[in-house]
Amino acid sequence: MRLQKIGNVYQFTFLPRLFPVNCYLVEEENELTLIDCALPYSDQSILRTANKLGKPITKIVLTHADDDHVGALDRLKEALPMAKVLISEQEAKWVGLLETDSDKPVRDKAFPCKTKPDQLIVENDVIGSLRVISTPGHTPGSVSFYQEASEMMIVGDAFQTRGGVAVAGDTRWLFPFPGICTVNQELAIESAKKIASLQPSFLATGHGNMLENKGEILAKVITRAENKWLKEYKNVSEKRA
Repeated sequence: MRLQKIGNVYQFTFLPRLFPVNCYLVEEENELTLIDCALPYSDQSILRTANKLGKPITKIVLTHADDDHVGALDRLKEALPMAKVLISEQEAKWVGLLETDSDKPVRDKAFPCKTKPDQLIVENDVIGSLRVISTPGHTPGSVSFYQEASEMMIVGDAFQTRGGVAVAGDTRWLFPFPGICTVNQELAIESAKKIASLQPSFLATGHGNMLENKGEILAKVITRAENKWLKEYKNVSEKRA
């Protein structure tokens, strides 16, 4: 496990050389907020770091419900029964935690944890120093978290920095997994544009190092993803014609 810090945000990286999976602790004045839960065995490293900081983890917030973002959730909730678990309403519906009025089925694989959320979150909800930003695409209910004081954004898999900076769905073969698992490329591109419009100083992703944003980097990878999607969409349309 590797631990890095920028401002009051701690990045945990598990399997950093092989299959880097990140989660984050955000240090507030009197408490800690955990964003994502990484892999099933990640709980002990997270709890040890929180103990060293001398503050309680009061909230466990999920960017989305993929296995490598909720892996240690059950163990953490068992160790921290008073910590509230938060997930977006749309993601809760997608993974079968809530009933939906739509005829569209939820994903085949249901929520992999026994722990149920304590609170559903929506766009612009405030969690400590973080503001919820709806960024669907990788999954239907993916969210990001913007810290206005530092201008940092924690974006889950809306972007990746491992294997090359990329928008969700733009598969990079050095690390293809976020791209392969993205459910809606068009929405992912729109969410990437939304993130870029906030001009974050740092981008904290689910896979890869935290990225100091110079602006042109995000613009470049968004253009690449958009051109690739338009080309694929055109090819599909031509085949159907």
